[in-house]
Amino acid sequence: MDTSTSASEHLRAGLLHRLRPIAAGRPGMNGRGHHLFSYCTLDRERLASIRMPHSVIAIVLHGMKEIWLGEAVTQVSAGGVFVLPGGVPLDVVNIPGPAGLYESLLIEVAVLPDGVPPLTPSERTERAGAAFRVPLTPDLCQALIHAATAIADDASADVLKTLRLTEVLTLLRGVPAARPLFRRTLEDDVSWLVSHAPAETWTVKRAAEALRIGASTLRRRLAAEGHSFRALVRQARLKTARRMLDNGATSLAAAEAAGYASRSHFARRYRQTFGVTPSGR
Repeated sequence: MDTSTSASEHLRAGLLHRLRPIAAGRPGMNGRGHHLFSYCTLDRERLASIRMPHSVIAIVLHGMKEIWLGEAVTQVSAGGVFVLPGGVPLDVVNIPGPAGLYESLLIEVAVLPDGVPPLTPSERTERAGAAFRVPLTPDLCQALIHAATAIADDASADVLKTLRLTEVLTLLRGVPAARPLFRRTLEDDVSWLVSHAPAETWTVKRAAEALRIGASTLRRRLAAEGHSFRALVRQARLKTARRMLDNGATSLAAAEAAGYASRSHFARRYRQTFGVTPSGR
């Protein structure tokens, strides 16, 4: 056995040792925390054309999983990590192992945490093909253990759970098979751009250049999604202001950081959006 194989088996064993106790061990889909599930079956099963509502990070705890996309198949055995894209029809085969069951732990990524960047235009065009398996590293194993443990613990604060998930996503950011976790709508892309520079003067042309699409294309696609550029800019700015206020900033500081020269205009928009004034939140 070579050194790389030995190291990989050691990582798998450590992952299984820490994550198996989190799972339910009973057939069916079982909630283990917010957006954290375990799935178990006692029989070999083939599920055709399943569509996950959101992309998920999954760890096989017992048995083996086969993921079919057309004629291409990816096999993931116990201790392996894979990503299933949301909304893509896939055939999967769940195969019980020596313990007589197949079981996996799934972390659903419905929304990217604040601060996690969306895919760049060049990354959107990269294709992972039929690859679903994620290579294991010591850092990723530890991050997955910390994230699953925190999410499954009702006593853990939401901010800690989000932080742990962010750590996992940061490590997966450059992995082609993990690309589905970072795909967002155009609405999300615009909101992310503005939220990271809310005081700047944002125009359709400037946002389109940052996203590497035409201005008319940006307007048309936003309209098709039922959004206006101006409304998205305002919402992103006000959400930034609300975060600052929640962290103890003054109304004046929040207004300036969000790009509002007029404090009264800021207060009016804030109340229209959140139902309370900045000072009365």
